[in-house]
Amino acid sequence: MSALDGKIIAITGASSGIGAALAERIARDGAIPVLIARRRDALDAVAKNCGPTAQVIVADVTVREQVRRAVAEAHTKHGRIDVWINNAGQGISRNPTELTEADIDDMVRINLKSVLYGMQETLPVFRRQGSGHLINISSMLGRMPFALIRSAYTATKHAVNALTEMFRRELAESDPGIQVSLVSPGVVRTDFGKNAMHGGPDSRSLPNSQSVEEVAEVIANVIVTRRPDVYTAPGSKARVAAYYADIGEDP
Repeated sequence: MSALDGKIIAITGASSGIGAALAERIARDGAIPVLIARRRDALDAVAKNCGPTAQVIVADVTVREQVRRAVAEAHTKHGRIDVWINNAGQGISRNPTELTEADIDDMVRINLKSVLYGMQETLPVFRRQGSGHLINISSMLGRMPFALIRSAYTATKHAVNALTEMFRRELAESDPGIQVSLVSPGVVRTDFGKNAMHGGPDSRSLPNSQSVEEVAEVIANVIVTRRPDVYTAPGSKARVAAYYADIGEDP
C-alpha cells in the first residue's frame, strides 16, 4: 500500500500545469485529490484522468470567502483534509521601474493573499484533527531576484517564503502535528510564461527547464516525507548559496 493511499489532498490551481500533473500523480498512488480552480471544464478534464474519487470545486482562491467554501465542501464530503497545497499563481512581465499600483495589487492578491487564505482557512480543520500538512508552491525567483521582467512576481514569492517560515515556526509551538512545507521549482514547461500579465516568453523555450511530471514527483515526495523546504531541480540549493555569497559586505 502506498503512503498516499486514501489521503485527502486539496490542490489549488489544479486545472493545468503543476497542479494538474500533481493531481494525476497522487491519484495513481491511491490519494483522493480535491481539485480547486476557476475553470470547471478544465477541472473536469483533470478529474477524468484522476479517476472517480476526485472532487471538483470551482472557486477563485483570491477571494477568502470562496476559499472558506472550498475548505468546507472538501471537509463535508470526506470528513477530513490531510494536505492542502497552495499552488495557484500567476506571473507578470514588467520591469521594476515600469510597475504600476495595479500590477502590485494583482500580484499580491493572486500570489500572496491566496496562500494566506489557504493556510488560515484550512487551519481550523487541521487543529480539530490534530494533524495536517500545508504545502506552499513558491519559485526559485522567491530565492534569487534575477529576472527583471518578473520583478513583482518575485517580490510576492519572497513574501510567500517568509510567511511560510513564520507560519511553520508558530505552529511548531502551538500545533506540532501540523507541518508547513515550501517547494521551490525553477523553470517548468507550462503555460506560465504565456499566461503572464502583459505577455511574456513561453516557459517551454527557456533553458534548464523541468517537466510538470518531474515537479509533481518532488511534491508527492514532500507529502510523504513532510520535509519543510525543498527545491525541485538538482543543484538549486548550491545556486542559491552562491548567489548570496556574492551579496553584501560586513561593516
